[in-house]
Amino acid sequence: MDATHEVSNQPAALAGYNLFAGNQALRDALRFNAPGLDTAALDRLGAVLGAAGMQTHARLANVNPPQLHTHDRFGRRIDQVEFHPSYHALMSLAAESGLHGAPWAEGENAHLARAAGFMLFTELEPSILCPISMSYAVAPALQGNAAIAAAWAPKLAARAYDPRFLPIAGKAGATMGMGMTEKQGGSDVRANTTQAVPDGHDEWGARYSLVGHKWFFSAPMCDAFLVLAQAPAGLSCFFLPRVLPGGEVNAIRIQRLKDKLGNKANASSEVEFHGATAWLVGEEGRGVPQILEMGTMTRLDCALGTSGLMRQALALALDHTAQRRAFGKALIDQPLMRNVLADLALESEAATALALRLARAFDRRDDRHEALMRRLLTPVAKFWICKRGSAFAQETMECLGGNGYVEEGGEGVMARIYREMPLNSIWEGAGNIMALDLLRALRKGGEMADALAAELAPARGVDAAFDGFIATLPERIDEASAETDARRLARDVALALQAALLKQQSPPEVFQAFCRSRLATSGQVFGTLPAGIDLDPLIARAMPR
Repeated sequence: MDATHEVSNQPAALAGYNLFAGNQALRDALRFNAPGLDTAALDRLGAVLGAAGMQTHARLANVNPPQLHTHDRFGRRIDQVEFHPSYHALMSLAAESGLHGAPWAEGENAHLARAAGFMLFTELEPSILCPISMSYAVAPALQGNAAIAAAWAPKLAARAYDPRFLPIAGKAGATMGMGMTEKQGGSDVRANTTQAVPDGHDEWGARYSLVGHKWFFSAPMCDAFLVLAQAPAGLSCFFLPRVLPGGEVNAIRIQRLKDKLGNKANASSEVEFHGATAWLVGEEGRGVPQILEMGTMTRLDCALGTSGLMRQALALALDHTAQRRAFGKALIDQPLMRNVLADLALESEAATALALRLARAFDRRDDRHEALMRRLLTPVAKFWICKRGSAFAQETMECLGGNGYVEEGGEGVMARIYREMPLNSIWEGAGNIMALDLLRALRKGGEMADALAAELAPARGVDAAFDGFIATLPERIDEASAETDARRLARDVALALQAALLKQQSPPEVFQAFCRSRLATSGQVFGTLPAGIDLDPLIARAMPR
């Protein structure tokens, strides 16, 4: 072979490794939040997710996106979505791993363990997790209709994936989706026009007929959905199955699938309801607070998912730069690249810490402090982690240079991550909505401020930058009224919480580097860690294998 055709100095793909075993930050966060947690199942899952075969499934599910079939070949309306076999393989693994509704039927720390598994799975393939996430999140909201919860909760918690188009009684497991937004309203769901007309009463409670549409109807092949519609008493929450109990297909017409920037393996759709049958969940006129029970959980998953994507992007950057040579040495040994990688590792670990702290709050639902933390941390984590995701993906892509920008038939995992990153920031409430939601939480009075102070207390008196940073927070919280300051406040609360968590669960050099680079200065560009920070332990700690 001619010398010009020989391939040299091109890194081997990152494959055949254990995602959990190589993630020290995740393991330390789990040890802090649940010291007695048995992580054997996560270790097994990490090995499966890092295998080349599962990576192939992730690639194929993305390069062979879902296909909508509105009619069969005889002209009958069917409204079904066809997926590549790799999609079903990924869904089966996610369900068998308990990433959907399983934690609601399992024991102590089940939500935290599930959160860690969700993050690990996101590193492999995030988009199929949309129906998995919604099936997890629906449980609290579904309690608004006891009869439906009794019939559906066991199937939603079953560690089984059953894609068959059947009534719930014949299914081994079930998935659920959501439909809130309409063309004219977007996030302003009170502008929804879909009408719900009373249509009798049966064993599932008050039955209605729905006429209208949804502009974003997530995962249309799920077995059922929670949707918002205007009932006689106002905007209400409804349970809408794809197949009715008697076996008839419900009158849900899938108009088209969204052609999205990323999230390619998942089907997002536009639908119309033509007299579709649905059942009331909760009270008429109380639809928004009812369905937001579901939204709170999916916002948790947005923070978890972005944290997982950050970790995978970081792993790819570290693995690439450790193998690639430039200017006489490995890229990872070049001083400025080391600063970038260490800074990225710091950001990833802080995101993991905050996301898993939020997940812990969902395991302790009867604890008053944890209830306050759920209310406070949900918008904070969703806002800040997801907001940082896109900049993080861009910087990690730059570590790979042109190789990072190349799709190459789905082999370019970094490009897939880059396209995926903005979604979690938009999904389930964009940045402004999260910042304003934080303001609403803080306006509830001193109890919330006291809970935040208790979270920050373990890190007080150790670092001058931390103490100075949090000194003004109580006054700013007391004066939290101007919407124009909401984003800045959300950022600062997030940074303070991340620092406090790193103080408790990470080595001292991680906490010190975070305080010096995030609290003492206001640098916005990765790779600007101040002189004097020891980069070696930060990089070594983050290496994927």
